[in-house]
Amino acid sequence: MLTNEQLGKLRSQLSHAKQELEEHFKHNDNFDMEMGHYHESLGELSSYDNHPADEGTALYEREKDLALNEHAEYELSNINHALEAIKNGSYGICETCGKEIPFERLEAIPQTSFCLDHTPDRTISTNRPIEEGVLMPPFGKFDKDEQDENVGLDSEDSWQEVASYGTSETPSDFAYPPDHYNDMYNESEESIGYVEDYENYIGTDIEGKEVTVYPHRQHEKYEEELDEEDIMTSFGDLPAFEHDPYVEKKD
Repeated sequence: MLTNEQLGKLRSQLSHAKQELEEHFKHNDNFDMEMGHYHESLGELSSYDNHPADEGTALYEREKDLALNEHAEYELSNINHALEAIKNGSYGICETCGKEIPFERLEAIPQTSFCLDHTPDRTISTNRPIEEGVLMPPFGKFDKDEQDENVGLDSEDSWQEVASYGTSETPSDFAYPPDHYNDMYNESEESIGYVEDYENYIGTDIEGKEVTVYPHRQHEKYEEELDEEDIMTSFGDLPAFEHDPYVEKKD
């Protein structure tokens, strides 16, 4: 439970922070948000005679002002909420779990209404402006990208499809250079359209019977691997190959 001295100190901090923010808003017109178009803050009437680079700089500054204004308004809202909580006696209590918020946390962030475990501001957003896209990976920005069990088309699959046509990378860009230029993108060895290699050279009828082996490079490789391991196929012995004239039948 906060003492009267602690509560008075925190109330003073909140009031001072509120006054500073309101003065800031007053002197800079809410980061120039009071103006309808960013040209007004620059004293420009139109973009007709402006260089595209100057327009880009002005637009960036406008976006930055939007972000700063949103952050300041959010902080002011939290301060007002905390001052209201002091009035009604609910200040210092986590709104999620109902436990007391340690004084040390309130002293550092007096406007908080949550304990450390339940603060909504604990997650760091990766939602960056699109102009910073050059600094982002080609995938990993969407909800399903980190789900290994996801079998749907995600941004990583889209990148693989594009990268398969070639990228600016060369074998010297890799710690372990690939054997072929077609292998220079993420998970290039991933099977497309099938799960097991034998799906490319094994066929059945509509009822799943009459297993037939068709000549294929992957089939030859698979047979060589079986011979090296001295094991039988996972889908049967001679019947699986009796229709294949290209496979040597084993005793």
